[in-house]
Amino acid sequence: MNTFDFGIVGLGVMGRNLLLNMADQKFAVAGLDLDTEKASSLQQEANAEHTIKATTDVEEFVQLIKQPRAIMLLVPAGKPVDSAIQSLLPYLDKGDIIIDGGNTYFTDTDRRFTELSALGIHFFGMGISGGEKGARFGPSLMPGGDKQAYERLRPIFEAISAKVDGEPCVEYLGNGAAGNYVKMAHNGIEYGIMQLISEVYDLMKRGYNLDDNTIQTIFNDWNGTELQSYLIEITGQILKKNDTDGQKLINVISDWAKSKGTGKWTSQNAMDLQVPLPTIDAAVTMRDMSKNKPQRIEAATKLVWNTEDTDVNIVEAVASLKDALYFSILITYAQGLALLTTASEVYNYDLNLETVTKIWRGGCIIRAVVLEDFRKAYAKNQDLKNILLDDTIAAQLNSSQAGIRTTVQFAVQKGLPVAGLMNALAYFDAYRSQNLPTNLIQAQRDYFGAHTYERTDATGIFHTEWND
Repeated sequence: MNTFDFGIVGLGVMGRNLLLNMADQKFAVAGLDLDTEKASSLQQEANAEHTIKATTDVEEFVQLIKQPRAIMLLVPAGKPVDSAIQSLLPYLDKGDIIIDGGNTYFTDTDRRFTELSALGIHFFGMGISGGEKGARFGPSLMPGGDKQAYERLRPIFEAISAKVDGEPCVEYLGNGAAGNYVKMAHNGIEYGIMQLISEVYDLMKRGYNLDDNTIQTIFNDWNGTELQSYLIEITGQILKKNDTDGQKLINVISDWAKSKGTGKWTSQNAMDLQVPLPTIDAAVTMRDMSKNKPQRIEAATKLVWNTEDTDVNIVEAVASLKDALYFSILITYAQGLALLTTASEVYNYDLNLETVTKIWRGGCIIRAVVLEDFRKAYAKNQDLKNILLDDTIAAQLNSSQAGIRTTVQFAVQKGLPVAGLMNALAYFDAYRSQNLPTNLIQAQRDYFGAHTYERTDATGIFHTEWND
């Protein structure tokens, strides 16, 4: 008893694989699950070199772990997290640490942080990205909570995380719910990039009539360029997979997209903070649109756009597509990072975006070669309000913007939906506009609601009697 280094509550896919990862790194680990089958399955999967103990008894589990205890919860977000905490509390001591490793909404983490602090228990919200394989062999970890208590966790987390240039993809991020918030923004960016890739795939298939093998080859080749990333890599692998009948599996997968809500959380909170995320918003919207399948089938027969086929230089078109995708991916990252900049100030997280971009370079779903450029930008200027203001990133956008303008024009003419690409371009054009037409909106608000306005030629607040 009191000899194990770490414990995990919830022995599903993520919990089991993280424990096995820790055991590989020579840590003694304990697992708790009320499901006897899951507990016994973990015990059977452990090899002779692992020190793993799985149990269904809460008291036994807690007593296994050395003090101050470090216990991670990997259970569904919401009430199951609160229930798990309540089941542990009778057996915990002051100074013990609970880590919520699920996709929890950050305000729940803030509440638990405050409640448990009053009891002398340290609470961490930690984002984990990388999926099943990442958990087993090296995820990106995003912890936030009490900085001093993190030292108890640091050796374990650094050992099990992904590594880039020898650097672990984990670091203490900030106060309170900082870890969960960063993971939420990560997932919003993930939504955006996935939508953009799907739009480019659709343009290749329905716009330029490229065959499946050619599309697969293009994505595979792109992964050896500045577009190199996990999501581009797996897209090439997905498009290569054949079904049991030898045909491409992708062609029989339903277009009714599912979601777990983290992208929606990102958009909702960004609106609360008044941070524009149009590409991420569009990604959430298009997943919702996909659920209207019966209506879309009917609408396809009634809402018609006929366009003449035109000759297209495929080599030039694919080059424009590549630039369009790179441009819009940069914009999506910029939106997520801008949200983190504002949230850090509003919620007192004290985030360091060089650190955030550094730990995203490996292990996580949005890992990409461009994150090193972002890391360098923040290393050079920690007060950067938007990554688009960095000279290197601005130059990359300027050199690739012709491609997205050409691509969007083609999509509009063909009647193909590219909400992500369009909103990425709109964000870019709005952000670089010294003047926007919102002066007219201010005048309209004052006309019908006497909401007042400000002038460019005088200081103060003004109202006009427009009917006079």
